[in-house]
Amino acid sequence: MAPLPAPEPFELLETVETVDVRKLRFERNKIRLPMGVESTFGMIRHPGASLAVPITDDGHVVLLRQYRFAVQARLLEFPAGTLEAGEDPLESMQRELGEEAGFSAARWDALGPMLPCPGYSDEVIHCFLARELTALENPPAGDDDEDLEVVTMTSAQLDEALASGDEWLDGKSVTAWFRAKQLLGL
Repeated sequence: MAPLPAPEPFELLETVETVDVRKLRFERNKIRLPMGVESTFGMIRHPGASLAVPITDDGHVVLLRQYRFAVQARLLEFPAGTLEAGEDPLESMQRELGEEAGFSAARWDALGPMLPCPGYSDEVIHCFLARELTALENPPAGDDDEDLEVVTMTSAQLDEALASGDEWLDGKSVTAWFRAKQLLGL
């Protein structure tokens, strides 16, 4: 992958308000944009996350159908998780794959970073392809608030689910699937 364009930082003029909730921080800041415009903007500060597209040896894709309270619905998505302070994105994803899907992977390929909501968040999600999966006999416990079901599909079934409009789509998963298909030549 080619290097990403360099950042163009804004000038922070004043932090008007902050609210900390779990691992997130909401900030209202007065800033000067690189083009010179000054205004007050709301922004979610996020520690970052990792996501894996897990594929079994027989070519099935491992997904989750997970309840998301903000949209009050179950979404079809890939295993993912928020980074702990100072945590390496791949190490985070290796842990999350076990906790959420009950697998470990012997082969990992980077699919690159993505920005899921750049209009109001600085979150960066590091995407990976996980292969040579092994089901864990005793998967580690996940988070108490996770309500999820592990689902496996063929790549054609996943493409159909995404194209049908019958499933709520998770944008980070759609992006990661697109990149995984490119790497796999699908």
